[in-house]
Amino acid sequence: MDDEQFMTIVQEKARLDRAGTERAVRATLETFSERIAPDRAAELRVLLPAQMRQWITESPILPIDVQQFLRRVGEREGTDLDPAERHTRAVFHGLGALLTPNELAPAARELPQDFRPLFDLAQQDWVEYVPGGAFFRRVAQRAGLDDGGAHKAVDAALETLAERISGGDVDDLIHELSIRLHPPLWRGKEHSRGEPRPMSLDKFLRLLAEREAVPREVAREHARAVMATVREAISGTEFSHVKAQLPSEFEPLLVTG
Repeated sequence: MDDEQFMTIVQEKARLDRAGTERAVRATLETFSERIAPDRAAELRVLLPAQMRQWITESPILPIDVQQFLRRVGEREGTDLDPAERHTRAVFHGLGALLTPNELAPAARELPQDFRPLFDLAQQDWVEYVPGGAFFRRVAQRAGLDDGGAHKAVDAALETLAERISGGDVDDLIHELSIRLHPPLWRGKEHSRGEPRPMSLDKFLRLLAEREAVPREVAREHARAVMATVREAISGTEFSHVKAQLPSEFEPLLVTG
C-alpha cells in the first residue's frame, strides 16, 4: 500500500478533504511517535510510505494517557476533541490496512490498556459510534443537567454498570462507545476484576448516589438518562447482552426515554 491508498482510507473514515486528511495523519503520527519509545518509533518509520515517515520522530516518551493523546492530536490539528477522536480512529484504521498485526504489536505492547481500543481499530472492521460530546449532550437534555452535571452522571453510571456486568461485556461496550466514555468503564472493570458483582437495584442506586454526590432518587433519574443514551449508542445485540445480566428490578432504568 502506498501513501495515496492510505490517505484515501483515512479520508473516507475521517470525513475530511485531502488537506484536512494530511493534517489529521500528521497530528496523529507525530503524537503517536511521542508516546512510544524511540526504538519503536524508528521501527515504525521504516515500515511507512515515504510521505508519512517524516511525521515519525524519535523523542523521549511523553507519559500521557489516551484522553490526553486525543487532546494533543486536536491541539495539533486546531480542532475540538470529538473530531480529533474520529480522525485518530481513522488513522489507526488506516494503519491496520497498511501494517500487519505483528508490525504494530511492539508499540501496542508497551502502551497502557486505555490505548488498546485504538489498536483494536487497526485490526477490526470500522465501527460507527456516537461522539462523546453528543453523548454527554443527550444525557444533559434528558436529565436537565448542565455539561458538568452530565459528565458526573455518565461517569457514575458507567463505572457502576461496569462493576455489575461481566468483563467481556465491558470490553464490548468499550469497543462500541466513544473513547471519551472509556475511563469509567475501565475503572468499573478494575473494581470487579472482570467478574460481575452481585448487586441489587437498591445497592446499585446507593453506589450511584454516593459517586455522583446526589440524593438516591436523583441518581435514579440520571441513571435512566444515561442508560437510554447507551441504548441509542450501541448495537441492539450488545444492549440485550447487558440487559440479560441485570435482574428484572433494573427494568425501570432501561426503558427508552
